[in-house]
Amino acid sequence: MGIIINLDVVMAQQKISLTQLSKQVDITMANLSILKNNKAKAIRFSTLEALCQALHCQPGELIFFVEDADTQ
Repeated sequence: MGIIINLDVVMAQQKISLTQLSKQVDITMANLSILKNNKAKAIRFSTLEALCQALHCQPGELIFFVEDADTQ
C-alpha cells in the first residue's frame, strides 16, 4: 500500500470543503483533489505546512505508512 494521504478524513473532521481549503492554502482545487483522492506521487513540505496550518493538525495526521500485505 505504501504512503497514504489522509486529507479527506481530516477535512471531514474539520468540516471544511475542498473549495474552502483551496482558498486558505492557495492551492488549486485540482491539486488538492489529487491529494484528497490519494493519487499524489509527491508532496512539497511547503504544501504540507500550509495544510497543517489551515487544518490545525500535525503532518502525521495527514500522512501515514501502511505496509503491503505481501511484505508483512
